Amino acid sequence: MPQTMSLLDASLDGGFGQPVFEAQAAFRLLMDAMARPGSRHRVDADVAAPGLSGPAQATLALTLCDADTPVWCDDAPPALGAWLAFHTGASLTAAPGEAAFAFVGLGGAVPDDLPLGSQDYPDRSATLVIEVRGFGEGERFRLAGPGIDGSCDLAVDGLPEDFAAFRAANRALFPRGLDVVLTAGREIVALPRSTHFIPSEG
Repeated sequence: MPQTMSLLDASLDGGFGQPVFEAQAAFRLLMDAMARPGSRHRVDADVAAPGLSGPAQATLALTLCDADTPVWCDDAPPALGAWLAFHTGASLTAAPGEAAFAFVGLGGAVPDDLPLGSQDYPDRSATLVIEVRGFGEGERFRLAGPGIDGSCDLAVDGLPEDFAAFRAANRALFPRGLDVVLTAGREIVALPRSTHFIPSEG
């Protein structure tokens, strides 16, 4: 019984205090981030999910996931499935190839079999959410593409190994491919599949 109650408590806690208002605000923030790749945005909601890395990842899960979007998470505890089901109606999947949204924690690896969409239906790809240590320090990159005036610089600490190579291969699939959102605590940076992501020595 104590274990059952613990799982129940974990599923009930950590959601939006004002679901409609906070979900709308978070969706607008994410759309702004996607429209301006490489720009940093901060979520304000005080939310937490078992198995997700911080408020930004939990906010994205609450905002984007629903009963029609299977979710994959590296090293997901049982409580995360209960939390997603209660707050969003979404279900966890153990197969990355079935996921509409995939969440990777700090130091985790990007699975190589996420849905990439098709030429006719590129929107049937997954969205990948990756936790990093922070922005402003670490590996430096030059970004270019739609939504960027010329180019912009982005420094990220704590990216998965070989992330630049992954991004280059992903960009080559366009219009197929994964949209990526980097999270660091409360901050998010969006990297749509259309964004060129080039290591910089400067």
